[in-house]
Amino acid sequence: MTATSPARSRTRGIRRFAAPKVPDVFVIFWVIKLLTTGIGETASDFMGTHSLVAAGIVGVGGFFAALIWQLRADSYHPVRYWVTVLFVAVFGTMIADGPHVALGTPYYVDSAIYLVLLAGLLLWWQRSEGTLDIHSITMARRERFYWGTVLMTFGLGTALGDTTASNLHMGYWWSVVLFGGLILVPLVAWRLGVSAVVCFWASYSLTRPLGASIADGLAVSRAHGGLAWTTGTVTALGLVLFVLLVAYVVVTERMAGRRPVGELAHAASAARQAHHEGGSGRQGAFGGVVDLDLASE
Repeated sequence: MTATSPARSRTRGIRRFAAPKVPDVFVIFWVIKLLTTGIGETASDFMGTHSLVAAGIVGVGGFFAALIWQLRADSYHPVRYWVTVLFVAVFGTMIADGPHVALGTPYYVDSAIYLVLLAGLLLWWQRSEGTLDIHSITMARRERFYWGTVLMTFGLGTALGDTTASNLHMGYWWSVVLFGGLILVPLVAWRLGVSAVVCFWASYSLTRPLGASIADGLAVSRAHGGLAWTTGTVTALGLVLFVLLVAYVVVTERMAGRRPVGELAHAASAARQAHHEGGSGRQGAFGGVVDLDLASE
């Protein structure tokens, strides 16, 4: 007999993990997620303007390398997870801008296409696994659904942001106001008892156009309604903040005795799974350890 890995087990060919391979959804989660959306927007624009070779290597090659790194791992680690999100942000911008640049399709058409793709993927995930709760990402199959959904939200969000800024002629800062207001709707809905899973994915999708609009507003020329910081500068500043915030997460999780040490993560995973199997309630993707950390009750 061979020993079973403490971090992974296989049951009837299903690869399972000892704990969810996603972070807890505190405020720091949303801050880093919002930051990656802005970096993805300006980094893609910067590379597309200066070097298509770099765009291919970093945007496409980096995306597949990071995703493989994440999918092959047996447990969650903040550096690996957030680096993957960052490269998904860059690649997601590219696939969203591609049809518009190559085919000349309006951004609102691209938005509709990505909305249909996202809805179809979520439906497939729900019918296959019975849940869209990110705290149930304890199997490799669910993790693949998760990252596919993340990619679609980046594509949809990019197209939506471009739709409001360009097709609707709102510009970047009014787009920031619009999406900044819209992203509060799922939070209020969650507080009123709407499914946390639904509210999580709505918020997750809206961080993309919000973050991209902020980054574009900072980067583009004053003639186009921006502050003219340039895409290179905004990308560089964003990366510095990204490194600092991820380092903060690593340090605080180690101080708390969280992953990858395991005991707290295993207990939390068991509690979440038991809660999920017993009924979704208000916790779900926001909850359990979450409360969004916006206000203590």
